[in-house]
Amino acid sequence: MKISLFIPCLTEHLYPESALSMVKILNHLGHEVEYVENQTCCGQPAFNSGYRKEIIPIAERFIELFKDEEVIVAPSGSCVAMIRVFYRELAIRKELIPGLEALNQKIFEFTEFLVDVLKVTRLGGRYPHKVTYHDSCHLNRELGVREQPRELIRGIRDIDFVEMEKSDICCGFGGTFSYKQKGISIEMVKRKCKYIDESEADFCIGADSSCLMNIDGYLRKHRMKARTMHIAELLAKSLDFEC
Repeated sequence: MKISLFIPCLTEHLYPESALSMVKILNHLGHEVEYVENQTCCGQPAFNSGYRKEIIPIAERFIELFKDEEVIVAPSGSCVAMIRVFYRELAIRKELIPGLEALNQKIFEFTEFLVDVLKVTRLGGRYPHKVTYHDSCHLNRELGVREQPRELIRGIRDIDFVEMEKSDICCGFGGTFSYKQKGISIEMVKRKCKYIDESEADFCIGADSSCLMNIDGYLRKHRMKARTMHIAELLAKSLDFEC
């Protein structure tokens, strides 16, 4: 299968290792991977800040750029949700609506694609560490992706997977929310990190780099045990352990 990559802004600029790990996994499974040139932000930050009219040209460009690809995969539930769910709320040009509908049928978050499309839950790797999992809001609530990441984690040999308490509560990031509502955001991530710490996990795994950035910042600042890791990195590292 020829798989086109959609690499979100935060991934490209701050967490490229998660994208590279995703490519490694897809290549390991025998698929051809290509990067669609000239791709830009999907518009989610501006959309969440209320600039819904202003991002229409960005959304229309995204649709035109990706509508003819065979399948598109991204390491971010929130960005995929922006396209599959929230683009429908925009006043997109009528002639692009069929392209948007086609796009919505073939763009997937990484773990969703592995489990639901490729029917893969075991890659054959091992990772002898204790981990827990954080459900990011858009991935869980907008896309309904909850069990897929867990199936992939459980498919790793020698891993000790433990569920934290209330794994699906928000970490407090929410894009510009963490800036506009700093006090509330800090209390939310404090609560999230308390549950992570109580799980005694070495790593908190997630499928959105934005959440992991927020969580990791609090964990490090307060010298807590766990570190964060994108699930694509976890899967890639498990293959390295096997080697």
